[in-house]
Amino acid sequence: MSGGALYQEALRVLRRLELPEVSERDVLAALEAGQPGPLPLFYEAGAEAGLSRPMLLARGAGLFFSFCAGNLADDLIDGDCTYHESPQRVGPCVQFLLQNLAFSTLAGEQARVPARALAEATRTLAMAAGPQALEVRAREWSAPLFRQVAEGIAGQQWAAYLRVLWAGTVLEGRASAAGRALGVAAHVVEDIRSRDTRFTSMPPEDRNVVVGWARDATEALRRQDLRCLDAALRRIEPILPEVES
Repeated sequence: MSGGALYQEALRVLRRLELPEVSERDVLAALEAGQPGPLPLFYEAGAEAGLSRPMLLARGAGLFFSFCAGNLADDLIDGDCTYHESPQRVGPCVQFLLQNLAFSTLAGEQARVPARALAEATRTLAMAAGPQALEVRAREWSAPLFRQVAEGIAGQQWAAYLRVLWAGTVLEGRASAAGRALGVAAHVVEDIRSRDTRFTSMPPEDRNVVVGWARDATEALRRQDLRCLDAALRRIEPILPEVES
């Protein structure tokens, strides 16, 4: 239900744009492809930080638009954008719309994100996109390359999300460390679960290095002693031991 509240808010924001019907349908398809994704964690983390409901809804919806823009870009790169007709033509239009909708929502009066926090977070997101250029060109994977890519597209991404979500709250100072650890651990676990070639193509010794790195990240999350991160750990940790065999 918590993630559902943020999704419904995202739909309300979208409909207030009064886009052409076909455009709204294209954006809706991208939103559906991205959910539930980070929505439950956005809600839990915002609630634990003490955000008012209006601020939580606005910040969560704005971050979800940003996440969906990135998710769409990733699907276009990987050829997985099956939810749009002519994805190479429609996808960039939707991505551009989502990126601007994310910024307008997060910069809006209801979200109340301080300008400095928004500037820092969006700069971090731009930096996070950089290592994807290494990923799309990679022909062989090693532990150092895996780590460089993961720290960018996952660690920095989540640091930026929590920077926005926790801005002006008692948890603001924890955003960078918690976000980076969460992004890294979740990224490794998802690659193990999905048997992504980033992980499976590495030699066993490199895979073990990556798993050890992920375990360190989970320990860092546990030290944060936050309910929202403990919930994430319950989803992450059961998958890590599978690579020991």
